[in-house]
Amino acid sequence: MRSDSRNEFITAGLVVAIAALTACTARVPRPAAAPVSDTVSANAHGSHPRPEPAANARPTHVAADVRFMQQMIRHHSQALEMTALVPARTRRPDFLLFSERIEVSQRDEIALMTRWLRKHNEPVAAIGASGDHGKAGHGHMPGMLLQDELAGLGRASGAPFEQQFLTLMIRHHEGALVMVDQLFAAPGAAQNSEIFRFASDVDSDQRTEIRRMRALLIAAQSSQ
Repeated sequence: MRSDSRNEFITAGLVVAIAALTACTARVPRPAAAPVSDTVSANAHGSHPRPEPAANARPTHVAADVRFMQQMIRHHSQALEMTALVPARTRRPDFLLFSERIEVSQRDEIALMTRWLRKHNEPVAAIGASGDHGKAGHGHMPGMLLQDELAGLGRASGAPFEQQFLTLMIRHHEGALVMVDQLFAAPGAAQNSEIFRFASDVDSDQRTEIRRMRALLIAAQSSQ
């Protein structure tokens, strides 16, 4: 009887031991945490500064961008001087409507360019009187009228005014296209998204208006 009890005791002990061993081997160890890199660890403790942007990172704008915006303000301002002459010198509805469209677009673009310059803390070009557009200004900004050309336009009226206005404004718009080409050719220029979009719009709008003016000019010449 004692032998049976001893056997039962040994058997129970083996069962407990086997259960304990099985529980130990069944545990799945947690994966070891990934080592923290030296850079992150150093930055976390403040022993090394965060890396600075690359020295050759592209700037938001360059001098050529600023110059383009400043000069285009003056260029557009002369177009406004020209359109201001229209209402008193012709009564053609199509001519008046087209002139008004030029005026609105040029004013809107001047406002946009002014905002951009101020946003980037750049000087805003002064919109001078017609006397500011001398030979020097004409040489620096393609298509600009000289003082005597603007004065001669002011003395004309009727059909002669219409033809003269269209001829000079076509040249003026073509000058703006040259300015856009010069911008895109300048190293590093027009990389700012606002500048690129604006210059592209100027190019597209001026080309469209040139086509309209040529059609008006042909109509004016054929009506004589």
